[in-house]
Amino acid sequence: MDQTSGNTSERDHFIPARKIDVLNAVIADGALGSEPEREQFRQLCKLLGAIYHYQYFDQLERLRNDYFYFSPDTDGHARFDSATVERAYGDLIEALTKVLHGANFIEVQHEEIERAHREHGIVRVNIRAPLEDYREVRFFRRGHHNETVEVAKWFGFGKRSVEFGVYDDIVLLVTMKTADTGKKRGRKPKVRPGAVLLKYFRDIASADLNALFPDVKVVMGFRDRLMLGVPALIGGVPILLKLASTLTVLFLVASFYLGLSNAVRDEEMAGALAAVSGLVALGGFMVTQWVRFQRQSLLHQKILSDNVYYRNVNNNAGIFDYIIGEAEEQECKEAFLAYYFLLKDGAPTEDALDQRIEVWLKKTFGADVDFECDDALAKLERLGLLKRDGDKLSVQPLGEALIRLDRIWDNFFPFDSERKAASG
Repeated sequence: MDQTSGNTSERDHFIPARKIDVLNAVIADGALGSEPEREQFRQLCKLLGAIYHYQYFDQLERLRNDYFYFSPDTDGHARFDSATVERAYGDLIEALTKVLHGANFIEVQHEEIERAHREHGIVRVNIRAPLEDYREVRFFRRGHHNETVEVAKWFGFGKRSVEFGVYDDIVLLVTMKTADTGKKRGRKPKVRPGAVLLKYFRDIASADLNALFPDVKVVMGFRDRLMLGVPALIGGVPILLKLASTLTVLFLVASFYLGLSNAVRDEEMAGALAAVSGLVALGGFMVTQWVRFQRQSLLHQKILSDNVYYRNVNNNAGIFDYIIGEAEEQECKEAFLAYYFLLKDGAPTEDALDQRIEVWLKKTFGADVDFECDDALAKLERLGLLKRDGDKLSVQPLGEALIRLDRIWDNFFPFDSERKAASG
């Protein structure tokens, strides 16, 4: 069995289990001995979710406001000067990459994208993307696994098993070039100049990233040209040889009917008719080969379209709600896992806590996760739940933690407190 290139052996930060499943597994772990403790922990997780949801709401509003200038469905950019649009573009990219990082996406390196242009993945067609149309192209990936598929070999007379590295989630960002650049090519672009296209895909082979570009074209590969060209050569040469011997006679007959010749013999007329028949046969043969070529192109285009259509999850502004929800969920899982394991036993060092959580995730969900312990501890520290005694780590008890989180939530909307303070 062959294996394609593409590095999917590294461990992801992404926790693949649902938040509710992680919460239930923590409750079932047994460290929370009484039902009041378990209920307090559920309330703590609920408060954490509410706090992160509120905080990410600002990110969502920022993404929507900045994307207004670049949506392919609107012309919002046309009412503003280039400096305003360029500033909004920088804000959009910054906010989007921050949210994707919070959802544990990793940006795909440029070398891997270049390799996808040279290799075949699960989509076994040759693809050409109009790279000159794009100002910027960026891929973000999350999660990975391997898939084994049967691919044809020896011109379709055999098959072999190939193992591909497949990314669970892919977000594609494509920024089109401006109108001035588009005019130089002399053709009308399918997407308005300056637009930003956002695409969310699932289960994409690492070697198929180039198939996700907008406006890609399927081109005939060497094998396809050989399979169409060899029969054309075998069938066309006899017709051409036959025509070569009768074309002179055809010209003589044509000269007679045009008044350039005085007479034409019967055998010349028969030869002319044979030449006409040969020309008709040649024309029919050429039409047949053209139809075969078009059919093969359509089959390849269908393979490409099916791959994109059935793996596409969301597009453009619709992505924002989706990835914001994913980021909130990842933040919550990291925070309450760190809190639970510190509440359970404390930890002598950050590394010890990191290892303990990774082992638990592997045992409970079979997920080999590179848990971002430093990020999780930073979350608890910002919320005021973490205690440090040198390298030793601990957290506030459940009752105190709930009071602390409730105070944070109340301070998001302090208007009633200000009124009471003023009246008192």
